[in-house]
Amino acid sequence: MTFEKTPGWLDWHPDPSKPAFQLPSGAVDAHCHVFGPGDIFPYAPERKYTPCDASAQQLFALRDHLGFERNVIVQATCHGADNRAMVDALRRSGGRARGVATVRASVTDAELHEMHEAGVRGVRFNFVKRLVDSAPKDELASIAERVARLGWHVVIYFEAADLAEHEAFFASLPTTVVVDHMGRPDVGRDAFGPEFDRFIRFMADNPRVWCKVTCPERLSISGPPALDGERNAYRDVVPFARRVVEAFPDRVLWGTDWPHPNLTSHMPDDGLLVDFIPHIAPTAELQRKLLVDNPMRLYWS
Repeated sequence: MTFEKTPGWLDWHPDPSKPAFQLPSGAVDAHCHVFGPGDIFPYAPERKYTPCDASAQQLFALRDHLGFERNVIVQATCHGADNRAMVDALRRSGGRARGVATVRASVTDAELHEMHEAGVRGVRFNFVKRLVDSAPKDELASIAERVARLGWHVVIYFEAADLAEHEAFFASLPTTVVVDHMGRPDVGRDAFGPEFDRFIRFMADNPRVWCKVTCPERLSISGPPALDGERNAYRDVVPFARRVVEAFPDRVLWGTDWPHPNLTSHMPDDGLLVDFIPHIAPTAELQRKLLVDNPMRLYWS
């Protein structure tokens, strides 16, 4: 089947640089995706966008280039609840990848167990209205109850302005809950202002809530630096991510978000994204927790 990309779609960086920052041994890219290839794994009819292809082989080549040892592959919304591309990538990884699926209430126990055997360890609930039509919360709660029996967690994706609407529901889930991209804060505001304070309180009040300090390229207003050799990119996001890392060092994860869906301003250099890490986790201990200890405990223990 042939798919035509969404007009203006930015393809992933064809030649990412080597990071200056040396990742600790065993580092995990804990948030990335695969798209298609569409002729093998068709995109969902209900999708809100049509991406470029981004295969498992290309993801694993990037893993090796950047210096990671493992990946956590998150089901992309363009595939809906058809997890075949993600599960195929897990099976091709030789045990070096885990997955986060999207499922509907109609999923069978046999299907859940098959995904578990392949390496899936979580489900994702998306509350970003421009990307998906959200399922009813009672349906999501039922799914959470079922996957909790497998020891899975729930990943939640929402925007900062919507935390108040969903906070009680998130806190009620019977699993570990992992927030994508710090709940998408407005980095034009104060990292110690009332909006982000609410997110920090949400984490403090709910010890089962974890956070991915990911996607500075998606959150930044200042953007990457000029091409002058400087590798301190997306610096307006640093105070937000560093605040989370230092407050909750045992409940944070990091990932590239490759192949960076739905970006419109620029396509990031993944090597530059890795060099963002020491600015938000400035000590070797924090770096090891963020990149090795925490993802290994959540996905491989």
